[in-house]
Amino acid sequence: MSFINKLVFFFATGCYLGKIPVAPGTFGTFLGIFFCFLLSRINNFLFTSVFTVFFILISIWIAHIGEKIEGTKDPNCIVIDEIAGIIVALTGLPFNTFNCLIGFFVFRAFDIIKPFPIRLLENKLSGGTGIVLDDVAAGIYANLVLRLISLFFIALSS
Repeated sequence: MSFINKLVFFFATGCYLGKIPVAPGTFGTFLGIFFCFLLSRINNFLFTSVFTVFFILISIWIAHIGEKIEGTKDPNCIVIDEIAGIIVALTGLPFNTFNCLIGFFVFRAFDIIKPFPIRLLENKLSGGTGIVLDDVAAGIYANLVLRLISLFFIALSS
């Protein structure tokens, strides 16, 4: 394997967290929360949004190459999609314990259950696009749920 392929595989597997034999997607999501923490320190929504879009696009490319390296469709060891998904789930929300915990569980639930149209994206799109965009959709759903929960608590407190 060339140096470039090794480097791409390193990123595709979330610094090899994806090679953990049990729940690699969960460990990838934890790494994604670390990225969210770093983005929260910048505290600039425009930068975070542009970074998130850029990260999704790069993740599609990395996941596509990682899938070719592994030689199987959507291998479990590729977790860059979970990283992208949790970043989407927490984008634009305060970085705090509540949002991280609830966001983690809601994102993982949507990623595992794959309600409509998430499963459709996974099944109809191939390569890195299919690998990443179903997690991005799960992240969008999780972000919306977190916003609804926040609105509920704001309504309760007034």
